[in-house]
Amino acid sequence: MDSFLFTVASFIVALGVLITVHEFGHFWVARKLGVKVLRFSIGFGKALWSRTGARDDTEYVIAAIPLGGYVKMLDEREGEVAEEEKARAFNRQSLSVRTAIVAAGPVFNFFFAIFAFWAIFVAGDDGTRPLVGEVKAESIAYSAGFRADDELISIGGRSTPTWESAVFALLSRSDSASPLEVVVRSADGFEESRHLPGGELVSLSENGNLLQGMGLTPKRPVVPPVIGELVPGEAASVAGIRSGDRILSVDGEHVPDWGEFLTYVRAHPGQKVELEVERGLERLSISLVVGSREANGETIDRIGAGVHIPEELYRDYRVEVRYGPVEAVGEAVVKTWDMSLFMLKMLGRMVTGEASVKNLSGPISIAQTAGKSASYGLVYFLKFLALISISLGVLNLLPIPVLDGGHLLFFLVEGVKGSPMSEEAQIQSQKIGMLILLALMGLAFYVDIARLLG
Repeated sequence: MDSFLFTVASFIVALGVLITVHEFGHFWVARKLGVKVLRFSIGFGKALWSRTGARDDTEYVIAAIPLGGYVKMLDEREGEVAEEEKARAFNRQSLSVRTAIVAAGPVFNFFFAIFAFWAIFVAGDDGTRPLVGEVKAESIAYSAGFRADDELISIGGRSTPTWESAVFALLSRSDSASPLEVVVRSADGFEESRHLPGGELVSLSENGNLLQGMGLTPKRPVVPPVIGELVPGEAASVAGIRSGDRILSVDGEHVPDWGEFLTYVRAHPGQKVELEVERGLERLSISLVVGSREANGETIDRIGAGVHIPEELYRDYRVEVRYGPVEAVGEAVVKTWDMSLFMLKMLGRMVTGEASVKNLSGPISIAQTAGKSASYGLVYFLKFLALISISLGVLNLLPIPVLDGGHLLFFLVEGVKGSPMSEEAQIQSQKIGMLILLALMGLAFYVDIARLLG
């Protein structure tokens, strides 16, 4: 229950921040360009809180349904406007002013993403070095020459200091018809080029695990099978196991690492296993009855013991990406640009059928990700906010009536023909846009629910 409430709270905070950023873009530019703003609302429906500003009688509102927001401007098409106020009405403004006001929302979403990435780069972003572990024989990666202990230095000319940046570079360039160059530092310390067949990577990314499809496994440290924290009264504690004990074997089988130990234990829920442990200079034999419990119709093992992680274990696998305040601006702009182009590519692939709609994320998936990223810490939550902010910016610029991009399309037509589209044409276009939007929302919900059901 606590986890659910945390997820919901994280989702509401994320929505609140990003909607405020978007609507503030419209609000700020409108005010700067002399248009009167009547209401600035975060959310729809019944007002939970409202206040009227002293400066220009703008009503500031927080409403009950936090799934959007709006900025209501003075407009003769929506009601009578006093003669002395007509110069401040939105519909009376020049085409360039109206375009700037409408475009400001998505633009501010991009600005927010740049700021978030800048803050992350200045503070320092921890990541995992892109070291290659196992390379599956006869895979795409093996055929391209990848081998264990290769470190990915750059992909398609872009530096890849972490696995996160490496995977994104592979995804964003997976539709390339020409071979994709990957520069690696091999185990012997020399830099070499590998070439992946770009076109083949598109289908591999569909299952959500591009690396596995390529035949690559990230290199991970071997965690020694040493007991850490014990839960009093549970199986390990009752059997006489102590913190610091090293598991040498289980039922006579050698245990090389903690993962192998867990795998064996999970295969024997409720059963008795014989352990050989090392405690200081002693070797002891201990009988352990693996605990088990029912959860969601499945039997889950439980011995009540955690693993001891040596402080230096991950030292050679971690890397911090950090830039100075000035350099970080450029890096943040490039990161935002790359993510925006990638999202546009993915949308294009889904429209043309080259990519599955399973790549869509609806409110349920976004809420789950909000909760997870918030639980990992501020840096991860900022990354999440930056990505969703970019998504909002890209989606709102699509030429779909009702969205900002639809209004910009109307303005483009007006600029070409020299006069606005007829009111009837705009109304009919907006009805079509609303249907498209409802269909997309329905599809996103369907994908979310199908994903939850496995």
